[in-house]
Amino acid sequence: MLEEIDSLPDFLQPWATWLSALTLGQIWSHIYNPPNRFNLTIAFLVISLKLPSYLKRFRSWRDSRKVIDFAWPVPKEADKSWTGRVIKKPSLFSHLDDNTLLPPEAGKTGEKRKHITCYDPSTAYHLTTLPLLTADEIASNIERADVAQKKWSQTSFAQRISFLRSIKAWVLRDMEGIVKVACRDTGKTEVDAVFGEILTTLSKLDWLIKHGEKTISPDARAGNLLLAHKVSKVHYAPLGTVLACVSWNYSFHNALSPILAALFAGNTIVVKCSEQVAWSTMWFIGGVKACLRACGLDEDVVQLVVCLPEIAEMVTRNKRIKHITFIGSEPVGRKVAVAAAELMVPTCIELGGKDPAFIMPGADLDFFASTWLRGAFQSAGQNCIGVELFLVHRSQYDRFVSIVMPRVRALRPGQDVGSLISHTPIRKLESILQSAVNAGAKLLAGGKQYTHPDHPQAAYFEPTLIVDVKMDMEIANEELFAPVMTVVPYDDVDEAVEWLNRSRYGLGAGVYGRDRTQCRKVAEKLQCGMVAINDFGVFYLNQAMPFGGVKASGHGRFGGEEGLRSLCSAKSITEDRFFSYIRTSIPKPVDFPLPDGKKPWNFLVGLVNLAYARTLWGQVKGLGGLIGASM
Repeated sequence: MLEEIDSLPDFLQPWATWLSALTLGQIWSHIYNPPNRFNLTIAFLVISLKLPSYLKRFRSWRDSRKVIDFAWPVPKEADKSWTGRVIKKPSLFSHLDDNTLLPPEAGKTGEKRKHITCYDPSTAYHLTTLPLLTADEIASNIERADVAQKKWSQTSFAQRISFLRSIKAWVLRDMEGIVKVACRDTGKTEVDAVFGEILTTLSKLDWLIKHGEKTISPDARAGNLLLAHKVSKVHYAPLGTVLACVSWNYSFHNALSPILAALFAGNTIVVKCSEQVAWSTMWFIGGVKACLRACGLDEDVVQLVVCLPEIAEMVTRNKRIKHITFIGSEPVGRKVAVAAAELMVPTCIELGGKDPAFIMPGADLDFFASTWLRGAFQSAGQNCIGVELFLVHRSQYDRFVSIVMPRVRALRPGQDVGSLISHTPIRKLESILQSAVNAGAKLLAGGKQYTHPDHPQAAYFEPTLIVDVKMDMEIANEELFAPVMTVVPYDDVDEAVEWLNRSRYGLGAGVYGRDRTQCRKVAEKLQCGMVAINDFGVFYLNQAMPFGGVKASGHGRFGGEEGLRSLCSAKSITEDRFFSYIRTSIPKPVDFPLPDGKKPWNFLVGLVNLAYARTLWGQVKGLGGLIGASM
């Protein structure tokens, strides 16, 4: 310590020596002095003025910490030991071929309703056959959500956070049941369900609980010299009733994520789920409604719509809808965008992808092999950010193939890799693979429908490895959404980047290598919405990050600040800093009627130079001109 004091300038050394000799008690005494009536009175007044604000903040914090438990029983069909009636040719419309699949009440009410058959694609077990709502009934549901929005928008952040904490507690407590319901309706494995349904939803909940209020609280913005006496803030107001049209591949997360964000922003929401997962989505949203009831909140703020495509357009064109989130196929996404444009409502549209794993020369193949298998085969490849293309440098190409080939061949359908959502894509997949083989590609594993020994009616596809693929083949340009590992060799990094950038897709990507600088360079060049360096899909596990793509992969973002604020109307509010004491007046040189001569012009030239001249002298001259024109 003394050596450090000696190194100080001479005039500082006495002060430093005195300060270093003080005890903590002496320092406190010098700063505070013993209490007296004057400083105690000042402290009391300050605390008294701030106390109501502190108490309000404490009560809000306390209320936001409340967790309300509620019961929501898991359906018997989710149990592993449950066996249902096997549908010989399972599809959404199996009841048309076999009317014994219809519910007993069908046709007895005199109403002619359309139905959909719900079934487990991994076993072909019949779950239920659902009657669909009419167009009028759907419009009524949307109206209920819209009516509930006014009251919901008045709820406090504490109430909304308490609701989110209660949902989180439900997910943690009943995780096994949620996973089983998701698996039963989609055919995925339990491991895949935890990755894609549970972890991502909990990440969403945690981000909203910790950062949501700050994200959409009034946000102070910078001013300028002319507005130094003003305060400018952006306020984020709810849009109203919003619509989420979500896909089937992650039935729990895809339904919960837009609900959580919309409700936190003060909106009410209508969820149009895929008909493929109507059974599970009804149960998931039933759980959300049970939580709302338990929290003393209006369950009408969330409405579920299950309908066929011919009715769906009536939902997207409903004038009560103020924002549309769409996750699904490109053809349907285009129709949604047109409907939204006619109503002049904002959209967030997430469509297909052809996400690559760009494997740089020298990448650690042994270390990343497991990551690449997870990227290709998670949820049987039915993952919008699943790896659809593996670009491998020629120097490591043979070794890459030798590492992954035995592992792909060892994958077990029904145990390691789940089923497809239905039989519909199987024939097209087989055709695309055969076309690639005819053009010179090599099929080293899989390539066709898999007949499960216990469930021969199920919709399985063999885990597939196809190599020596060229970028002009159909398989390299069409989204497969299937358990297919497509491998493309390349010789030049820049050329391979150009191949990818010519693609019509641009959702996500992964870049793998040993050199951070090179990996970052490739990541920055790729034309897509998200990139993970030396990992797979982690940009979605972090719900602080915006999610979305470019080009034919869609536009807009959900997740993170960008996603939450997109569900709000940004309103700019500017007011006097010292309200009613310092106000803006119209200077005489520019007041109506304008004075004759050059005074108005000279005044404005001076004002512009005072505020924006490039040099201090220019600003001084501007001030002089301003004063001169005002006299």
